[in-house]
Amino acid sequence: MVTTPTAPELPTALEKELLAIAGSVPDPELPVLSLGELGVLRGVHVRAPGKVDVELTPTYTGCPAIETMTADIEQVLHERGMAEVSVRTVLSPAWSTDDISAEGRRKLAEFGIAPPRPHGAGEPGSSGGPVPLTLSVRCPHCGSTDTELLSRFSSTACKALRRCVSCREPFDHFKEL
Repeated sequence: MVTTPTAPELPTALEKELLAIAGSVPDPELPVLSLGELGVLRGVHVRAPGKVDVELTPTYTGCPAIETMTADIEQVLHERGMAEVSVRTVLSPAWSTDDISAEGRRKLAEFGIAPPRPHGAGEPGSSGGPVPLTLSVRCPHCGSTDTELLSRFSSTACKALRRCVSCREPFDHFKEL
């Protein structure tokens, strides 16, 4: 017997609403971004009346914020009337900085954190070529690309500490993954 693959089901109006609610939860480490803008919220599926499954992909395996994200998602969906909320960690496909929305990138820069550059943004090394030894990272304060690396790690493992040579201001850079 030959079976044909079925098309993925389109989200219902309720699933879209619940996705928006869960997606509006602030990231515990970067509260300027919502989980939706960060791109870690992968899906919301209503399984029965009042029962919902949520798929969440951490920015990296072992992310300490995953427990807080889970609790916050459960809380907002319980407040919406979902009696049973199950949040499942999904590791494949892995999260990438390309998952950060354009709005999320804008908010990072506005907050003083240089956003990651999209893979394939015309940078050397973005299309499988050699990885550049130095990165051209734009200062979120003055816009200069004359910046220097101070430390490969900053307040969180996903950020590096840089300084602008032009305005001398230090800033975090959300590293590309």
